[in-house]
Amino acid sequence: MATPAPAAHGSPVPRPARRRPRPAPALGALAAAALLLSGCASAGGGEGGGDASGPEAAGSPKTIENCGREVEVAAPPQSAVALDQGTTEILLSLGLADRMAGTAKWTDPVMEGLEDEEEKVPRLAEHMPSFERVLDAEPDFVGASFASTMGTGGVAERDDFEELGVPTYLSPADCVGKDNSTGGDGTRDEPLEMETVYREVRELADLFGVEDRGEELVADLQERVDTATEGIDPDTASDTTLMYWFSDSNAPYMAGCCGAPGIITGAVGAQNAFDDTSDEWPQINWETVADRDPDHLVVGDLTRETQTAESAEAKIEFLESDPVTRNMEAVREERYIVVSGASMNPSIRTVEGIEQVADALSSAS
Repeated sequence: MATPAPAAHGSPVPRPARRRPRPAPALGALAAAALLLSGCASAGGGEGGGDASGPEAAGSPKTIENCGREVEVAAPPQSAVALDQGTTEILLSLGLADRMAGTAKWTDPVMEGLEDEEEKVPRLAEHMPSFERVLDAEPDFVGASFASTMGTGGVAERDDFEELGVPTYLSPADCVGKDNSTGGDGTRDEPLEMETVYREVRELADLFGVEDRGEELVADLQERVDTATEGIDPDTASDTTLMYWFSDSNAPYMAGCCGAPGIITGAVGAQNAFDDTSDEWPQINWETVADRDPDHLVVGDLTRETQTAESAEAKIEFLESDPVTRNMEAVREERYIVVSGASMNPSIRTVEGIEQVADALSSAS
C-alpha cells in the first residue's frame, strides 16, 4: 500500500544490530557526484559492482517500455538502489545483493530466506530517503514499487534521476490499469493480476542480465500458488467474505476490489467485503466496516511504527475493545487471518498472502 505521505509505507522498523552502511560522501560533494553519475550509468561502477563483461552482459544495451517511458541500460546495473521493499525483495531473490548500493522504505522484516542477502545491502533509510542520500550511493539504476516514491512528494521525480544519466524503473503493478492521479493510493481501472508481478520479475531479470534466474523465480512462484490453492473447497470459499485491514485504527485503510488483496481473494475463490470500490486502499469508517460484517478479517502484521494499530496484535486488541467492532461476528469468533503487510502490496510477497489465507480457510472448513 503506497499511502500518501507519511501514511502507508516505509516507516521506522525496529531492527536487530547490523553492519553499518558504507559512509556517505559529504553532501557538499553532491555536485561532483552528479557529474560522475552519467559515467556510472554507462560504466557500471559502484560498491558490489564487478566487471559487467562476460555472460551477464550478453545482449546489452537493453531497452524496455516501462510505465509510459523507455528505460535503457547500457550494461547490466552493478550499483542499483531499490527504493521500496517490494523491488528490493525481487532483486534479492534474483541473487543480485552484490549489485545493490542501497534499499529503503520497509514495512516488514525481509522475506523469509533472504535475511543473509539483505544484510549485504546498505539501508539508506527506513522510510523515504532524501534525493541527496540516494545520489550519495552512486547508483547506476534506481527502482521503486510505487509511483508515489518516484514522483511528487517522494524521493525525486524519475526525470531528476534520468537527467543525471541514471535509468529508473517503476513496478508495472503500480501503473498498468491504475490511475494514480485520483489521490490516496490510486484507483484501479482493471483488476491487478499476478502476471503483472511476474512481468516485473522478468523485466528486472532481463535488465540485469539474469534472465534464467527470472524464469526460475516465476516458475517457483506459480508452483507455490498452485500448491496453496489446490485443497480449497470452491463451494465453501465462494460463500466466504474477507476484509483486509492494512493499518490505522483512526481511519482504517481497507482493501478495495482490485489490488494485491484482490489477487489473494480471487486465488482462494472468496469474496472481498469491499469489492464495490476500485480505490486501492480507501479509508473507511468503523460503522461501515461493522455493517459489512465479513466472515474473516485479514489483518496486516507490520513492524513499522508510522500509524496506529500497525501490528496484528494491536489490530486485534482494537477490534476486541472498540464498541463498534467488538460485536462483529469475525471478532466474536476470533476469525482472524494474519498476513505480512508486504503480502498486501503488489509484489512477489502476494504469493505469501495467498498461502496464508488459503491455509487459514482450509483449516476453518
